[in-house]
Amino acid sequence: MIARWPMWLRITLPAAVVTLAVLVGFAVLAGRGLGPLRLASADAELGAALGPAGAAVSAGRPPAPVDGMVVRVLDTAGAPVDGGGPVPGLGQGEVRALKAGTSVHSGAMAWRGTVVPTPDGSLRLVVAGTGLVGLDSAVRTGSTWLLWAALVGAVLAAIATWFVVRMALRPVERMRRSLRALPPGERLPVPRAHDELRALAEDFNALLARQEESSRRLRRFTGDAAHELRSPVASIRVQAEVAVANPDPELAQETLADVLDEAERLSALFDQLLALARSDAGEVPPAEPVELVTEARDAVARMPAGAPPARVNGVVGSAWAHAAHAEVELVLNNLLRNACRYARSQIVVSVVPGRSSVRVVVDDDGPGVPPEHRDRVFDRFYRVADDRSRSSGGSGLGLAMVAEAVRRRGGRVTVGESPEGGARFQVTWRRAGNVSAS
Repeated sequence: MIARWPMWLRITLPAAVVTLAVLVGFAVLAGRGLGPLRLASADAELGAALGPAGAAVSAGRPPAPVDGMVVRVLDTAGAPVDGGGPVPGLGQGEVRALKAGTSVHSGAMAWRGTVVPTPDGSLRLVVAGTGLVGLDSAVRTGSTWLLWAALVGAVLAAIATWFVVRMALRPVERMRRSLRALPPGERLPVPRAHDELRALAEDFNALLARQEESSRRLRRFTGDAAHELRSPVASIRVQAEVAVANPDPELAQETLADVLDEAERLSALFDQLLALARSDAGEVPPAEPVELVTEARDAVARMPAGAPPARVNGVVGSAWAHAAHAEVELVLNNLLRNACRYARSQIVVSVVPGRSSVRVVVDDDGPGVPPEHRDRVFDRFYRVADDRSRSSGGSGLGLAMVAEAVRRRGGRVTVGESPEGGARFQVTWRRAGNVSAS
């Protein structure tokens, strides 16, 4: 339930409670110290009065009276020798304590005493006392005032905390209102101060940029996918209409073959879209050591009939990639399929092991990829030429799937110019550790 409270309340309430607890604790400790403090003050005043009184008795004179205090001269047994009556509350135990220099609190009086010699050589006990009437009441009243002061202090601390928190959150509130009213494509203004608000605004702007890029890619992907799906579906529909309108067995057989080709193309496109969707959703199969030279030779063996000759350069067991078998197979199949479409006479696959990575390089002697297209050739549905899909059967997703499969394993894929004159696609994976050649 507390999590639903506004932030200013979640900060102010604990601050007020902690402040109240601390102030009440101080008030209780101070209240308990009022009594001992008052007694200590009385003892100090009595001690200050005893000095002149003792000096006077030692000189054979009666002690001078002190305002607010009682000064008496007793013998060492506690009997008065100054002509006054008995001192109430001073028994033998108190007299012994006074002779030892210890303060005595008897009834409503506080006493201190000192033993001094007289001119005739006898010893006298000079005592000074002051009243403690109302001490308990004063302590209770002082403790009550301290508790009220603690409560008022806690309330003032809560108000101050609320004010400070609201002032601190005001820029955040302005940022929230600005974010709500932000037009598409715009960004939040970044504060000049290098503080948490600036970092928050920069993070918001980065999030907006990623969101807009994601939305843009989704719209482009959806439009391109709809366009790609429309072509084989429309072709199947037209051919089916032609077959229905012309019930010729030979034409029907030819139409069925074309429909089958289009259906296979549509099925492959669906599979590619599904693989990309799973990759976007974060579904990554567990990685394992994959031997790349053998995988490359198997991929060459799967090339269609009539494809340009291909050779693999590499030593079996020397290059192990940290990836999934299906991913490596997908990468090699798509790169070789792409090379088959454009190579004139040969394809060369080179597997190059490194200390921390392994590379697979696919070279062909085709027309290559112009430099202005190399940064976008791995985008989904991107083609260097608009008619390339029709002439070669490509969907524009193969290289995008290669880039995605390599990227999610922490690798990279690049395209450049081949020494053979065509395109060079280079894939780099992290090298699998603790794998020995067998």
